[in-house]
Amino acid sequence: MGRFYLVLFLALLGTFIVDQNIKALFLEGFRFYTECIDLILVFNKGVAFSMFAFLEEWLKWLQLLLIGGILVFFLRQRSLCYAVPAGFLVGAGLSNVYDRFIHGGVVDYVYWHCGFDFAVFNFADVMIDVAVVWMLLLNFRPRWCTKTEE
Repeated sequence: MGRFYLVLFLALLGTFIVDQNIKALFLEGFRFYTECIDLILVFNKGVAFSMFAFLEEWLKWLQLLLIGGILVFFLRQRSLCYAVPAGFLVGAGLSNVYDRFIHGGVVDYVYWHCGFDFAVFNFADVMIDVAVVWMLLLNFRPRWCTKTEE
């Protein structure tokens, strides 16, 4: 197994495991309230800001198809510098889709309400954002990226 596949798999697995373990705390009853951030349990039936909730059961299958396409894209590209962000992206996406299959919606728990109400989100959502920003930086700075693994 090449370094690319190993790094991608470890980033994917690590993201999935960390996210699911944090979610387990909230499913078991953990809550915390402050002036700006509440840690609560919410089941999001849609995607960001509950968009596409009207797709109901179809949403998880559509997301699974999209994640599969993203994974195939990166597996074919095999650029080592994309292995970690691709692993973060796919691991986080799979964790959220897993929630849809097991809990009927994505388990969200961070609620920002200081100055304005923001969407409730989770660790996987943050990792998706981190992965996207990382990939954008790599695209805007191609010299940071090594060639594909042979």
